Amino acid sequence: MSTVSLSTALSGMSAANERLRASANNIANVATPGYRRERIEAETAADGNGVTTRVEKLPTPGEDLATDLVEQKSATYAYVANLRVLQTQLRAEGALLDIHV
Repeated sequence: MSTVSLSTALSGMSAANERLRASANNIANVATPGYRRERIEAETAADGNGVTTRVEKLPTPGEDLATDLVEQKSATYAYVANLRVLQTQLRAEGALLDIHV
């Protein structure tokens, strides 16, 4: 299995997890006065394999429940998609190891 594709899938899962965490935190603090929402910024990793993330606090307080709920769904789909890539890679590696000469 390519370590590049493995690290790409794992970093995608990690980024999706960070998006889930930030949006859940935003939803949990929807009634907190003065709370500034978090947003996750993702970019291609320096080596070109996978993504890196950083947390950004929005400049003004306020809630946007609809955006946070959509972010929850989107991040969940991204997590599952990266998990499927990882599972496919593991199955392919297992199939290669089953080849008898």
